[in-house]
Amino acid sequence: MRIAAGIDGISRFFAGIATWLVLLSCVISAGNAASRYLLNLSSNAWLEIQWQMFAGIFLLAAPWVLKVNEHVRVDLFYGMASERTKLWIDVVGIIFFLFPVTAMVGVMAWESFLSSYHAGEMSMNAGGLPLWPVKALLPLGMALMLLQGAAELVKRIAALRGYGDATPEYERPLQ
Repeated sequence: MRIAAGIDGISRFFAGIATWLVLLSCVISAGNAASRYLLNLSSNAWLEIQWQMFAGIFLLAAPWVLKVNEHVRVDLFYGMASERTKLWIDVVGIIFFLFPVTAMVGVMAWESFLSSYHAGEMSMNAGGLPLWPVKALLPLGMALMLLQGAAELVKRIAALRGYGDATPEYERPLQ
């Protein structure tokens, strides 16, 4: 359980980075709009950095979203199930869906990142940015998701064995 708590801390750290990326993206967006309308200056790099930061926001915060049980779930049976059945649904879902899909996407993304990095891939837009940094976010995000999935699996198995809380409820974020 200590390892799971440590992984939760890693997810919290990267979610914090994602939070700052939201603020930075808003500042860049406002600055870009102001420079475009007030000074008639703009750059494709300012537009591209915004979508690259959005990728970072999504990929770095997703493991935290899993941790706080706020992820999207197709709830056909889960809501009506007993706490123990919910734990089993989570265990099966993590092992047979989360792990394989995340690992497959992570491996494919790693290969894409390496290819992009070695080629020095740049945006095709005039004044665009290098693409390999944003492509590095996908395998990083998948690695973080695998770690958080492992932590959640440990928690569910511990709960099934009577060593922890039952299914975690939604943790409302601080506002």
